Amino acid sequence: MSEKQQLYKTIIDQLLNEIKTGKYSNFQKLPPEIEIAKDFGVSRTLIRDCLMTIEQEGFITRKLGVGTVINKHVLDIVTRMDLELEFMEMVEQAGYKPGIAYVKINEALINEEVSKKLKLEKNDLLISVEKVITADGKPAIFCIDFIPKKLIISKNPDYELLKKPTFDFLKKYCNLEVYMDLTEVKAVNTNQYLAGILNIDVGTPIMFMDEIGYSFKGKPILHSQEYYADGIFNQTVLRKKI
Repeated sequence: MSEKQQLYKTIIDQLLNEIKTGKYSNFQKLPPEIEIAKDFGVSRTLIRDCLMTIEQEGFITRKLGVGTVINKHVLDIVTRMDLELEFMEMVEQAGYKPGIAYVKINEALINEEVSKKLKLEKNDLLISVEKVITADGKPAIFCIDFIPKKLIISKNPDYELLKKPTFDFLKKYCNLEVYMDLTEVKAVNTNQYLAGILNIDVGTPIMFMDEIGYSFKGKPILHSQEYYADGIFNQTVLRKKI
């Protein structure tokens, strides 16, 4: 991440913090851009770009002649399915202590179904990463990530990095970043394998997310299968009229 991107992210995080619990938390509307820029010691252009992102995420609404309205009903939502969060952060925001029960990495795997979703050749190899994320010590999320092995441009990739968010590995060893995801969401009944991992009864309905991550150029580079134990997250989707 460049210095400019890091500053952009930092300002967004600080702005959201000020809106949620800081000096703007009792405001109905934000001050003008020029005042916010002065408070943060940055350019008005940067603040405008940051506010645009925050508006896209639904936390504020801007209208000419009205100003920038703070959407407190959106700020109160704990977990949103439409926002990309790391699993550990998601668990923490839900009010639990996050942890990792185990990580299992398979660096050479052929999976025709996954290869088809990632638009690979039939015999292309995949790297799979299985993770169990816990909430207060209880299994909360079981995730399997698949990365096409041919995307790795480094001669000596350190697979230990896959124990951290998969995005870190993609960036360091593939020089790629997930720009957007397309996700199918549905309920599934747990089989014996899933029930054992999530420590729940066989046949228990849980949320399943089948996700494909795309690069900026529209190339599928990551496939994720995510299973969420019931009773931990209340997932909400924000939909806005375009």
